[in-house]
Amino acid sequence: MKYRQTDRKTSFKIGVAISLLLIATPFLFYIYTIAPADAKEWDTFFGTIEAGNFRSVQTFMHALFTKITFVLLTLIWFLTADNWWKYAILVPLTMFLFQFFGVISSKLQFIDEFDFWYSLPFIVPILVFLIYISYRISKKMDRSSELKNDVKEEIHKMFSDEL
Repeated sequence: MKYRQTDRKTSFKIGVAISLLLIATPFLFYIYTIAPADAKEWDTFFGTIEAGNFRSVQTFMHALFTKITFVLLTLIWFLTADNWWKYAILVPLTMFLFQFFGVISSKLQFIDEFDFWYSLPFIVPILVFLIYISYRISKKMDRSSELKNDVKEEIHKMFSDEL
């Protein structure tokens, strides 16, 4: 009995943490507004933040926290999904991760332009895997519907023979 209580407590704590993260995402999305709009560098408690190839620190922070928000929400969705198709969520997650790394890489000049092509080698195997799983599930569903029809016919025969 103690194991179940501990398991419920852990599950509750994880649920609360996920809920707090989801509640915090709108604030995370607008955190860029506290950054200076006209500075290329910003000294903070966490260290110096540089704008890199962006016009200002505020523009960099906007791009960065937009990507972080999308990565966070998609990752939570993937981790909490129970459906067989949850691996399809890896496609946008991969795109968002490539965009995130594009923002933090100071060598890239064009954000969100080539990320699709860079992420394609990761996306194609996921799509092939999903198509294969979908095909296998549809085959199983066909077999199960045939069995279901056979059972219905057998039940119908049993009741019609009794009358």
